Amino acid sequence: MPISSRSAPLEFSHVTAWVFDLDNTLYPHHLLWQQVDDRIRSFIVDFLKVSPDEAFRVQKDYYKRYGTTMRGLMTEHALNHEDYLEYVHEIDHSVLEPNPALGAVLQKLPGRKLILTNGTRKHADAVMQRLEIERHFEDVFDIAAADLDPKPHPQVYDRFLKKHGVDPRKAAMFEDLARNLSVPHALGMTTVLVVPEHTREVFREGWELEGRDALHIDHVTDDLARFLQAIGR
Repeated sequence: MPISSRSAPLEFSHVTAWVFDLDNTLYPHHLLWQQVDDRIRSFIVDFLKVSPDEAFRVQKDYYKRYGTTMRGLMTEHALNHEDYLEYVHEIDHSVLEPNPALGAVLQKLPGRKLILTNGTRKHADAVMQRLEIERHFEDVFDIAAADLDPKPHPQVYDRFLKKHGVDPRKAAMFEDLARNLSVPHALGMTTVLVVPEHTREVFREGWELEGRDALHIDHVTDDLARFLQAIGR
């Protein structure tokens, strides 16, 4: 895939806040997601007392309709979110290795760097430490900071922008799901869809991979570090 799907130049001179999703954006999808996916399904089996096949159906249905499986379980089954989040993020982060190339380009980006994730701060900290990029980020806005509302719900972005004093017209958002960029684009943010390699080596719904050519996507890249380097700032 080309570094950008648009013919327009990579113009980011106005950007003073760089906002990144965490999972499957700062590292390739295949490295951790299968572990999380399996633990979500295992949690549902135990929580709802259903078969693995039914847990799989529930997991994907809630994820698509509510933004996260957790939100669906909270809405329809009065889930205790703390138990869920602790369980599903008990994974082996050691498969992640330091990414000095990504760290180098993050260092060169002028302005603030922030993470906006549907995961937890604990998980985000573990990922950043393994990648050795934690020193480049000012803060993490996680699912707890969002009052347990997940992206792409509009209130999540509003809360994030207000908490961190970010002007969306001077911000760029990097995400691996096109649907999570619709609201940021409408708010005036420059949007970049990150489509890492191996996105089909682990289970991923077809609708999750759609939208690469949507009007609210300004740029598409299959290599985040290379894309940031190409900005040339």
